[in-house]
Amino acid sequence: MTKLSVNINKIATLRNARGGNNPDVVQIAQDAERFGAQGITVHPRPDERHIRYSDVMQLKDVVTTEFNIEGYPNERYLQIIEEVRPAQATLVPDLPDVLTSNAGWNTVEQADLLKKIIAKIKGWGVRTSIFVDPNTEMVEGAATVGTDRIELYTEPYAQDYPNDREKAVAAYVQAAQKARDLNLGINAGHDLDLNNLRFLKEQIPYLDEVSIGHALICDALYYGLENTIQLYRKQLT
Repeated sequence: MTKLSVNINKIATLRNARGGNNPDVVQIAQDAERFGAQGITVHPRPDERHIRYSDVMQLKDVVTTEFNIEGYPNERYLQIIEEVRPAQATLVPDLPDVLTSNAGWNTVEQADLLKKIIAKIKGWGVRTSIFVDPNTEMVEGAATVGTDRIELYTEPYAQDYPNDREKAVAAYVQAAQKARDLNLGINAGHDLDLNNLRFLKEQIPYLDEVSIGHALICDALYYGLENTIQLYRKQLT
C-alpha cells in the first residue's frame, strides 16, 4: 500500500499571511489524520515563511501517523531532527532560501557529505530519505551513501504528463526498479495531483509513500479537506 503524507506547509503560509492562529496548523494536522492522511510532512525553513520551529515542536506531540520533516541538512535542521526524532527525515539539496525544492541530490559528487549526515540521523533512530532525480546513477549513489529510501522528484513528470504520459513516466519506472533492486524504499513528491497520481502509482505499484501539499490544499478549497484526502487516497488504491 502506498501511503499518503499530507504536506501542511501551505496551511502555515495562509496562517502567516494574517498573523494569529487561523488556520490552526496543529489542528489541521490532527484533522488530516482523522480524514485519512497516513503521514504529515513539514519543511521548516530558517525564515519561517510557512512552518515555524514552534509548529514542529507542537506537532511532534500530536502526530500519530508518520511525521516526516524535510529540509536541507544544515546544523539547524539536524538539531530539529535530533530533538524531534520524527519517523522520517527527508533530505533535500536546495539551500534554505530557495522558494521550493527543484532538483535532486548529486549522490556521487556529494557522497561524503551524505554518508556522514545519514549515519548521524540513522544513529538517532530516524529513517532517512533523500531527494533524487529519476536517474539510475543517482539511485545507485543513494544506495552507496546508506539512505533507507529515495524520494523521486516528480516535477518533470507532472510537467510532461499532459503531453505524453508514457514518456513522462519512463525514467521514473527505470529509476524505481533500480531502487527496488538495491533494496531502497521509494517515495515520490512534487507537483503530484489528482490528474497524474494514479498513473504514477500504476506504473510504480510498489511506491511506499507520496508526499503532497500544494495541489492537495488547492483542491481542498473546492472539495473540502476531508473529501480531498479521500480522493487522493483513492488514486493510490
